[in-house]
Order: sequence, then structure tokens, then C-alpha cells
Amino acid sequence: MLKFEKHTLKNGLTVIVNYDSSTPLVAMNILYKVGARNEDENKTGFAHLFEHLMFGGSVNIPSYDEPLQRAGGENNAFTNNDFTNYYLTLPAQNIETAFWLESDRMLSLAFSEKSLDVQRHVVVEEFKQRYLNQPYGDVWLNLRPLAYKVHPYRWATIGKEISHIEQATMNDVKDFFATWYRPDNAILTLSGNIQPETAFTLSEKWFGEIVSRPLKNKIIPQEPPQTEKRILGLQRDVPANTIYKAFHACSRFDDDFHATELLADVLTGSKSARLYYKLVKQDKIFNALSTYFTGDLDKGLFIIDGRLEEKISFQTAEKALDAELAKITSELISEKELTIVQQKTESALVFSEMNIANRALNLAYFEMIGGAELINKQIESYRSVTREKNSQCCKKYFQTGE
Repeated sequence: MLKFEKHTLKNGLTVIVNYDSSTPLVAMNILYKVGARNEDENKTGFAHLFEHLMFGGSVNIPSYDEPLQRAGGENNAFTNNDFTNYYLTLPAQNIETAFWLESDRMLSLAFSEKSLDVQRHVVVEEFKQRYLNQPYGDVWLNLRPLAYKVHPYRWATIGKEISHIEQATMNDVKDFFATWYRPDNAILTLSGNIQPETAFTLSEKWFGEIVSRPLKNKIIPQEPPQTEKRILGLQRDVPANTIYKAFHACSRFDDDFHATELLADVLTGSKSARLYYKLVKQDKIFNALSTYFTGDLDKGLFIIDGRLEEKISFQTAEKALDAELAKITSELISEKELTIVQQKTESALVFSEMNIANRALNLAYFEMIGGAELINKQIESYRSVTREKNSQCCKKYFQTGE
């Protein structure tokens, strides 16, 4: 049971503290409820661009990294389709440095043309290096718009195209910041050697006077049901032919969520898992096979990714995959299979929460999706998944079409 205390400032900032006296450190996490799904379809990649801009200096602090390093801290950040997350860890006696740094960049970035030019260049180079100039790098750039036709999940976090970042103006980034980087759109969590009372006092001192701004409500269009199979063939210079099958699945808020997560492990979570054992070890159709559930806030995708053996055709590989999916759809998995993946997931959750940075992130995430107290119901939710529930998910998702 993870214990924590929660407080909300007058400006809407939610502060959650998990006190742990066994460590000399404190992890601070700030989650902003903005991701690629909140972007304008003609100005994509901005959530990720801001992940970089937030380290380019704020209104009163020219360099973010320098004072943090002097205080013995380290930091990083990441962006996905649903939110942007910033985190740092430092010695408990220097925790006020973290409040100072994070509050100043929430107050306002420096917004210099130099910083924008530098970060634009960094993101464009990342786009080229990670998505255009390496084997299989452009898979998601092509798979997302094939799977989604309406929902903003149809573009990757990096953006739809390089030009959107290249053409980003100072007014564009200022408007994005004013819209989303506000105290009432953020969750601040701390885990480690800091008393809740101290954390709340410091939160009021450093964040309390930051003014909230009116939120521009943007209705996110929901993806309509897919009624036919969609196929895209790409020719690339890659080490081996690869097939990707994407099925529309549930959202993070659906009853099917935990069963769907376990299903991915049932299929390829180990060398003895269903798909892996049959199609890799036994039939040698693939030399690598994995499944992945995106688990997004809105309805996500269940992906099967298989790298074909050299003499196997795409037709043979897909037929073999479809046959195995039909089999698992028509019959219940064994109690042993379900128990193995449940225990594996439970162990991963327990080990994850031994790390204060993970605790801080998880508290922020669960607060975003409905309440930090949900963090203590995870294991129960996975344990409650039944074979029948697993089968329902298979029947619902694995519609292979013609």
C-alpha cells in the first residue's frame, strides 16, 4: 500500500507527496496534461518540441541544468500522445532548488529566438535520425494514419512532418505554452525524504502565485468503427521483411484495459508464450515476434510485430498469424497461462514502486486518470482478470477482415 497526501493550491495545481524516510533523496515529477492528441493537425509535434524548449531557460533562470547539477540533481523528460512529463531527483536537503527551477519555467519560458532556433534544429535532426534514417524508423509515421482517420492519434509524437516544426513561429510556441502550461493543467508529485507539510509549504511559496489562465476547450474527435481491412506495403532497405498488424482496442478507462494488457503477455511475453512458441520456436515462420498494447487515454491499438524468416512470404506469415489468433479467439486460455502473466505483472509493479522516481510518476499518472488512490488498486485489477474476460477481448479486437 503506497501512502501519500494530497493538496490542491488555489490556482488549481495538484500536489501529491509520498514520504519515505529510508532514502536521502527526493524525486519530483511534474505532469502536464498535454500530448500529441491536443495538437492542431496543421501544427503537430509541438508537445514534443516543448519538452525541449522547457530546458532552454526560463524568465528568471538562464540555465536549467547548471543549478540543478550544482545541487547534486539529475533530470529528464518525455512526451507521448496523452501527456508531457518532467522529472528530477536530488538530495533531500536541496529540494527547494527543484521548486525554484520548476516554478520559474511554469511561470514563463524565456522565449528567445535563439532557443527556439536551437530546439527546432534538434527536433528536426531527431526526426531525421530516429524516424527517417534508420531501419523500420518510419513504421509509426505510416501505421498511425493507416489505423486512425479522424482521431489525433493518427500522427506520431514527433509530428506528422518535419515542416510543422521547421515553420513553428514564436507566436505559435507562446500560444501553445499559454494554453497548456498552467498550474491547473499540471500535477506535481514528490516521493522520498520530504514531509508532506514541508512539500505543501514549498509548493505554496514557489507555485502559489502563478496565475491560472482560461482553458481553451478542444473537443477531440473520436475514431469511428473500422469496417474493412486496410493494407499498406512499404519497400525499404531493411535487414528483414517485417509485418505489422494493428487492431483497434480499448482505452485506459475501459473495463477491458487490464485484460488487454495481460493478453499481450499471453501472446508473446515469454519464449513459451502462445504466439512466440508456435510461430518462432516451432514453425519458424518468424525469427522475432512481439505484441504491444498502446494503452492510451482514448481507444488505442493492439500491435503484433513479426520479423519474417528469410524464405517466408508475407502471405504465409499473415495466414499463420491469423490462424493462431482465430485459435485463441475460439478457446479459453489455460489457468496456468493466465496465472503466469498475472504474477509477472504483479512482480513488475512491486519492483517498479521500489524506485522513488517511478512512484512519483505513477502517482501523477493515476491522478490524471481519475485519482492517485487508484495506484493501490492495480494489483487487484490484474488479479481480477478472468479467462473469460481475456476471451471477450480477443473476440472484440481480432477481426482480421477479408
